[in-house]
Amino acid sequence: MSTTQSDRLRGLLEPLVAAKGLDLEDIEMSKAGKRRMLRIIVDSDEGVELDACAELSREVSDKLDDSDVMGEDEYVLEVSSPGADRPLTEHRHYVRAIDRLVKFQLAEGGELVARILDVDDEGMDLEVPGVKGRKATARRIAFTDIAKARVEIEFNRKDKKEEEA
Repeated sequence: MSTTQSDRLRGLLEPLVAAKGLDLEDIEMSKAGKRRMLRIIVDSDEGVELDACAELSREVSDKLDDSDVMGEDEYVLEVSSPGADRPLTEHRHYVRAIDRLVKFQLAEGGELVARILDVDDEGMDLEVPGVKGRKATARRIAFTDIAKARVEIEFNRKDKKEEEA
């Protein structure tokens, strides 16, 4: 997708998405045979429900039909949330990942798996899980020390409410 088309789409759709209390995370365009696939990724601090995606999809479709930004060729529209394992790239992504286990690729090399405890403007406080029965340790990491970060999916972690009960 050309930068101009991407900018036009973002300018057209961002106010619509924001009016729903959502953040426009990404716009992706890809080819699927003769058709094009337009994927709109949205999120919020509370997450995004399926009904909200469906409603937004209808409104985005109407908005695109009323404009010439997609041209005359057919396309498939998909509106979705980013998924649990998406890369963390913005400050708000780290805030939304508080209490989640994250795999960090460090700028100096190496990796770190830790739970985000708190986030501020410079970085975050982490809890590094103990290995082989050892206690977890606290660590501070600056955003400038992170090359990449992605939430790790946990299938067996107890919910905080379950732990407190």
